[in-house]
Amino acid sequence: MARGDFVLASGRHSSYYIDARRTTMSGQGQALIGTLGVAAIRARGWMPRAVGGLTLGADPVAYAIVHAARLAGDSLDAFTVRKEAKAHGTGRRIEGCFEAGDAVVVIEDVITTGRSALDAIGAVRAAGGRVLGVLAVVDREEGGRREIEAAGFPVAVLVAVSELGV
Repeated sequence: MARGDFVLASGRHSSYYIDARRTTMSGQGQALIGTLGVAAIRARGWMPRAVGGLTLGADPVAYAIVHAARLAGDSLDAFTVRKEAKAHGTGRRIEGCFEAGDAVVVIEDVITTGRSALDAIGAVRAAGGRVLGVLAVVDREEGGRREIEAAGFPVAVLVAVSELGV
């Protein structure tokens, strides 16, 4: 975590920045997040076919979870949601292991306003997917979780910012 004056993806200003990618893209972080992510999904009773979310923050988290699931003997795949559909090729907004009808868990690295998770949820639903809930690595506790839950989607969080001593 860094201190200073930062503009977040949400457009909000913050005196601290949580660069989750420093953890989610490290080998040690992948092992920990994958194991904790699988445990959180199981604890909720969610039975997804795939996990994924808005690129780039959700990608390494989803990959860590599917890898940990495979090591535990479970079958789980990953997908990624582009910020917008490609203008070439298949024109897909969702790439990877996703099909209409799939039950999924949307992944978020850091929840602030909830906008990224809700955007991913909208894309998944528009493509025929069924969202079981949202799993976030960090909740900044700035109202995003409340927004996601108000939209009807349960949220599981691995760590809240207050637990990090912020």
